[in-house]
Amino acid sequence: MLDYDREAEGYDAWRGGEPRAEAAARAVLSLLPRPRTLLDVGCGTGIVTRRLAAGTGAPRVTGVDRSVAMAGRAAARLPGAVVRADAGWLPFRDGEFDAVTSVWLLHLAGSARATRAIVAECARVLRPGGVWVTTVDKGAAHNVGSDIDAVLAARPPTAVYDTAVQVEAHARAHGLLPAGGARFTGHGQGRSPRRTVADLRRGWFGTLPPGSALADRFAERLAALPDQDRPRPDPVFTLRAFTKPPAVPAPAPRTP
Repeated sequence: MLDYDREAEGYDAWRGGEPRAEAAARAVLSLLPRPRTLLDVGCGTGIVTRRLAAGTGAPRVTGVDRSVAMAGRAAARLPGAVVRADAGWLPFRDGEFDAVTSVWLLHLAGSARATRAIVAECARVLRPGGVWVTTVDKGAAHNVGSDIDAVLAARPPTAVYDTAVQVEAHARAHGLLPAGGARFTGHGQGRSPRRTVADLRRGWFGTLPPGSALADRFAERLAALPDQDRPRPDPVFTLRAFTKPPAVPAPAPRTP
C-alpha cells in the first residue's frame, strides 16, 4: 500500500487536480438532500471536501483522515474543520451528522473486517434520516480496456473489499438502505505507460512490490508499449448512496 504521508505533497497533481475534484463533489452533492452538517471520512488533502463546503446553503463540513500529512493539507484548505482519526474509530457522537461521505476510501481498508468497521462507524455517526455516500468498485474503474490493462491483467490478483454487493451488504447490516447512485469521470487519471511504470515503482499495485523481480518484468512490458506519454481513457467512478431510516416514534400509551 502507498505511504500517504509521503504521497501527500504530489497527491493532487497525480490524481487529476481540481477537474477531478469538481466532478467528484458535484456527483456527491447530487445524492444529498441539502444536509446542514457533513462528515467527509478519508478526506485526504481536502481537495474534494473544500468543494462540498462551498457555495450558498452548503453544509458545515468536517473532514477526517488518518494520515498526518494528508490531514495537514486538508486543514490548510479548511482551517479548524479537520480531525486526524482512523475511519474505523471515529471520534464523534452517535447521529452527529446529517450526511457522511467516504470517497476513494473503502478500497484501502485491506480486509472485510476493516471495511465493515468503516461502514459501521459511518452508520453510527449518521443521524436517522441522513445519507451516506461512498465510492464502490474503485479498482475496477481503472480498467478501461486499454493496452495497459491488457498487460496488467496478468499480475497476481488483489483481494477486493469494496464491491457494490459487499458494501450494500455491510450497509444493510448496520441499518442503512440503498438510496440511489451516480457516476463521475476521474479527469486526469487516464494512465499512460510511462506514468503506470512510475506508479508501479511507487507501490501503487499491491501485488507488485517495488523492486521485486516480478515488478521489474511488468515494468519492462509496460515500457515496450507504444505512445509512452499518451494517456489512455479516464476512469469512471461509481457512487452509491444509503439512507438511515428515520426513528419510528413509540406509540402513545392508551388511556384507560
